[in-house]
Amino acid sequence: MATEEHPIPRFPAGFHWGVSTSAHQIEGASDQRERSVWDTFTTEPGRVKDGSTAEVACDHVHRYREDVALLAGLGVDAYRFSVSWPRVLFDQGKGLDFYDRLVDELVAAGVRPVPTLFHWDLPVAHQEKGGWLERDTASRFAEHAGLVAGRLGDRVEKWITLNEPAEHTLFGHALGAHAPGEQLMFDALPAAHHQLLGHGLAVQALRAAGATDIGIANSHGPTWPASQEQPDLEAADFYDLLLNRLFADPLLLGEYPSGLGDLMPGDVAADLEVISEPLDFYGVNYYAPTRVGAPQGADIEFGGLTIPAELPFSVREIENVPVTDFGWPVVPEALTELLTGMHERYGDRLPPVVITENGCSYEGIDDQDRIAYLDGHVRALHRAVEAGVDVRGYFVWSLMDNFEWAEGYARRFGLVHVDFETLTRTPKASYAWYRELLRAQR
Repeated sequence: MATEEHPIPRFPAGFHWGVSTSAHQIEGASDQRERSVWDTFTTEPGRVKDGSTAEVACDHVHRYREDVALLAGLGVDAYRFSVSWPRVLFDQGKGLDFYDRLVDELVAAGVRPVPTLFHWDLPVAHQEKGGWLERDTASRFAEHAGLVAGRLGDRVEKWITLNEPAEHTLFGHALGAHAPGEQLMFDALPAAHHQLLGHGLAVQALRAAGATDIGIANSHGPTWPASQEQPDLEAADFYDLLLNRLFADPLLLGEYPSGLGDLMPGDVAADLEVISEPLDFYGVNYYAPTRVGAPQGADIEFGGLTIPAELPFSVREIENVPVTDFGWPVVPEALTELLTGMHERYGDRLPPVVITENGCSYEGIDDQDRIAYLDGHVRALHRAVEAGVDVRGYFVWSLMDNFEWAEGYARRFGLVHVDFETLTRTPKASYAWYRELLRAQR
């Protein structure tokens, strides 16, 4: 942990420090947007563990000035938020007025706005036409990107297209644990392809609107085999292919991993030319490594999810490491491993990297465990920089406690505590720690 004797090393000049949120998790004001797949999902019994919804969440739509003041007090360079596609569609596009006000407030506070254009909240109107399983949704997403850029592009420099298409495909379309709640298993692969295609089309739309700093936020983590036995090695390789390479290779190499392209719909070769539009940065959401072995013949409960027995792998516990209140392993050195491994694999095809999410769930306002987690991961990130990885920024997940998807309000990732009865914001010890880190880096 950072002390006067052991300060966190300084990062290169121009490095951006920030925090992240997403629209559905904090905004509330559900009567001021169209309905999303998450609005439908949360009304179905048993979908959310505490039975809650995000109708109010943190009420950010009405309290955004207070939240921007928290950002300014923290001293971050940048704020990554998402633009709710259903809100943009509200009242013939008047929902964009909120983002106009938010961006103006951020700019006035000296905080760079970094919008993400899709963070899982697909409008129900698009889902009813097939959602991401249909190619047309990719085109509609490009229209959304162009519309938002046309309104905000005079004040926004840095753009993110999609957030975690891997999780949205796996949890939302294959396993049914997230909205839209489909349990398609490997028939969910078109959702992966169409999200990637939507990304490429959105990059084109953003560039047509004058944007020059565009990336994506993909989740990644090292995959560790449960043993050196061949069945465990093969299972781990397959898991790594599905969760890491399936979403990085098309973007960075212009090709799917061997065999997967044959499973995708449409003219895949032509689509890959769009998908692999050059990026200005590559966003990495990192939380933990995953230990994977051969199937064990039974469903497995892991990290709040049920891993079905019929999958060709099983997720195993990583022993002898601390875990968060969510049960996720805390392994900072795996972040160094991940980034140096990507640097070696993709070489000069890997653009400058930005850590677009990194954080942990812990209870309490005096959250020393969160401080230890962040301290370890920032140091691990610096080791990757020393090893030659071009890293340009780091965003903590999250600014404040929020609606944590299928977990409801049971998991707290924020630097700021939110009382979900009164909506009072209270900065935690980790907020003060991060503020001091940023001061020391300047």
